Amino acid sequence: MSPSLPPPRNLEAPVRELVLELASHVGERGVVDLCVDLMTGAVREDHVAELPYLSGHAWEPGDAVLDGSSWKDYWVRTWGARGLLYAWDDSAAPAVVAGLADEDWRPAEMCLKVATKREVGGAGDGAAALSTHELPRVRTQAMRTLGVVGDTEHVVAVVARLDDGDEAVRRAALRAVDRLELRLDVQVSR
Repeated sequence: MSPSLPPPRNLEAPVRELVLELASHVGERGVVDLCVDLMTGAVREDHVAELPYLSGHAWEPGDAVLDGSSWKDYWVRTWGARGLLYAWDDSAAPAVVAGLADEDWRPAEMCLKVATKREVGGAGDGAAALSTHELPRVRTQAMRTLGVVGDTEHVVAVVARLDDGDEAVRRAALRAVDRLELRLDVQVSR
């Protein structure tokens, strides 16, 4: 990307608008490539001009976001994944699937959201693995993802969450069972 990229018109705009504005400068595929690059470990200093569009924050070289002392690396991966909610190309699917195994929950959860919205078929196994995550919000999103992209081998993971200790997870699991029954034309024992 180019350091001559103009700053966003309004940093306080919703991220969706910021990403669409970035796409008006670099094209949707350019945004997707940037997001994948960030998700897979790009050096953040190489994307100072683009990060405000994905994060809603502006920085200059030497700021804490660039040296990692204030904003941890997982935020850059999370922002990259979040950009894919608003710009998409199927070439990003492998990065989304890989992101489900991220060592931090934030990028993994965001990849679940992208996999759900973009119906990333290869995301079922990663979502099933996240269905037992310690955080209820991650388990809840895993249920949503499995409802959309899960296959017959993932039904067991969804049914197991029907008795989850968290009410939101249980509700999401119930909706996921309903979706799986419709999508896969199966009857699930509850």
